[in-house]
Amino acid sequence: MTWIVKVALQRPLTFIVMAILIALAGLSAILRLPVDIFPAIRIPVIAVAWEYGNLPADEMASRIIAPFERALTTTVNNIEHVESKSLRGKAVVKIFLHPGADLQTATAQVTSVSQTLIKNMPPGTNAPLILNFDASTVPILQLAVSGEGMTEQQLLDLGQNQIRPRLVTVPGAAVPSATGGKERRIEIDIDPQALQSKGLSAVDVTRAIAAQNQISPAGFVKIGANQYAVRLNNAPDSIEGLNDLPVKVVNGATIYMRDVAHVLDGSAPQENVVHVGGNRSVLLTVLKNGATSTLAIVEGVKGMVPSILAGLPDSIKVLPMGDQSLFVKAGRVRRGAGRLHRRSADVAHDPAVPRLLATHRHHCPLHSAGGARSHRHARGVRPDP
Repeated sequence: MTWIVKVALQRPLTFIVMAILIALAGLSAILRLPVDIFPAIRIPVIAVAWEYGNLPADEMASRIIAPFERALTTTVNNIEHVESKSLRGKAVVKIFLHPGADLQTATAQVTSVSQTLIKNMPPGTNAPLILNFDASTVPILQLAVSGEGMTEQQLLDLGQNQIRPRLVTVPGAAVPSATGGKERRIEIDIDPQALQSKGLSAVDVTRAIAAQNQISPAGFVKIGANQYAVRLNNAPDSIEGLNDLPVKVVNGATIYMRDVAHVLDGSAPQENVVHVGGNRSVLLTVLKNGATSTLAIVEGVKGMVPSILAGLPDSIKVLPMGDQSLFVKAGRVRRGAGRLHRRSADVAHDPAVPRLLATHRHHCPLHSAGGARSHRHARGVRPDP
């Protein structure tokens, strides 16, 4: 190594410039170093969410999830293990890949196999929702959406269609569906006694809706020198129009929807409730996705909230909750890392450590003859995430 000293003495300016460049590069790396709760854990995960009406949980598991999981083992590469959970009408499958696996290729394989299996599933099964994330995807912020005089249905609609699409544009932010509120649905309440008195069944109502609530291409019509767009009346545009649909002609009399059922602007059964200040609200959870710092994501979300509120009713309020950036800004992450480093140094210089290691090697059967290979293999096993 003496040649380095000789070169440094012969060309001092070169080494001074190199030292300055190294110092500047180190300072730049320190300034760009993300300070976060967790490092980027490169364990790719693919989540597949299936939904089918109100199918019981055991039926979801046997008719949809089981065939899907069997197909995954033969078509998707680098699977570490698969987890699934089936509920009434919903099921989520998590596909954990080996570290370093090509997530884009695996996602394409999952998409292709799910599309292929739909034809073998119960009629009317829709394509699943496929999401990508890793083990470091954790919640870092929650936004409570409330508004005086607003119903839960309206709050959920604003949160899903107005606020959430804007938040997902923040780099590193992932925003799942809102929690709380009521999901809007157009429902048909059937009167069984009225159906029986008319000699009809629920199947007749279903067929009437399917036949008279369709979207079909219309076209244009040219009258004189002008050309007009044609609109067909094959799909009602209001609740009253659905109630006026004819169901069937019985003994020369036309039975309308309002005679045997009632169409209303309702909602699905509410599965969760959010209270903020004693009032019903909707909760949006912001997840950290990728290697972007928690501080940058939270600042980006908070900076976007005023522009989002500018296009919403004045009564809408968005309250930040569970802000994890406060924990990071307090310096606890840095102090915790420093304490861990000092503790490691103290343990390394502890004179009792060599004696403990020697005792472990003497008594541990894995360090005996023929056991060293097994011990190395055991250290190489990655724990189940």
